[in-house]
Amino acid sequence: MTLSHVRIVGSGLIGTSIGLGLALRGVGVTMVDLDQRAQKLAEDLVNSPSNASVDLVIFATPIGALASVLDSEYAANVKSAFMDISSVKSKVKVEVGSSKLPLSRFLPTHPMAGREVGGAESARGDLFQGRPWIIDSQGVDADVLASATELIELLGGQLVTLDSKEHDQAVALVSHLPQLVSSLLAKQLGGGEERWMELAGAGLRDTTRIAGSDPQLWREIITSNREALMPLLQALQSDLAQLISSLEDESAVAAVIEAGQKGRQRIPGKHGGKAREYTYLPIVIEDKPGQLASLFDECAKAGVNVEDLAIEHSPGQFTGLITLALSQDGAAKLSSHLKVQGWNVHTPRS
Repeated sequence: MTLSHVRIVGSGLIGTSIGLGLALRGVGVTMVDLDQRAQKLAEDLVNSPSNASVDLVIFATPIGALASVLDSEYAANVKSAFMDISSVKSKVKVEVGSSKLPLSRFLPTHPMAGREVGGAESARGDLFQGRPWIIDSQGVDADVLASATELIELLGGQLVTLDSKEHDQAVALVSHLPQLVSSLLAKQLGGGEERWMELAGAGLRDTTRIAGSDPQLWREIITSNREALMPLLQALQSDLAQLISSLEDESAVAAVIEAGQKGRQRIPGKHGGKAREYTYLPIVIEDKPGQLASLFDECAKAGVNVEDLAIEHSPGQFTGLITLALSQDGAAKLSSHLKVQGWNVHTPRS
């Protein structure tokens, strides 16, 4: 099957990003939203009209608004396939089961992609590239599954199959709990002196980045998934209480930091799968035009793949430090190559 026309009900970040991605691939898209301003913006951005019949209807509304559109969308598109993109799946299946839309014509899905800023104005056509896209295919008609699978592949998503209950437990741990922890941490900043904020570095910015998320969106997600979240919050509460009672014990504090290190090591690498262990190669370069381009040209000549990089340089400084993340073999190979070419290369570190 080839998708020709997709109807997207909801013109927020995810819905509009889906529309943009489909439009780039020549699929006709109809954007719909109760908010006419949001709909008009999404229509102008996507700009991919179609006169063909609707193959697939995507519910990209907030969870609380889903029940209000299920019956009308099914009545208007009775021959279409249906799917959603909500962050909580168990409640959505209950909503659909109470509507006129047969569960066999509806595929619960959740793309694990987003930004801390919402709305059509923040949409990106490449938002789903390489990101997991979870589906619950139990009891769903084959043609519905085929349409949704084609859409996910078109947008570059990585298909993951989980039943709705396991999905809600998984996202409670990897998405919803981090949001609450980040928000609670950022909340503490309200009690600090304004001049102290000038001391903030990358650590604080990194750990509070998602605290800038939309409260209206997240209040619904959190309350809808409270059953899966509760044991995680209770475990966090227990760990925090234990830390508070052991702050004078250096070994206990070290154990908390070590446990955190081990937990973080379980997060997959950028392409999924087991997290890779990189070797970091420091290179001092001169502050003059073309140095970074020349360095990457040398990487290509050496035949190594750079996974990440960091740049340390202050205005007015005559030199800068480039640290490249590579495999252990890649770092050794590149180090030897650069030294022969006269680059100022330093000892790699793990």
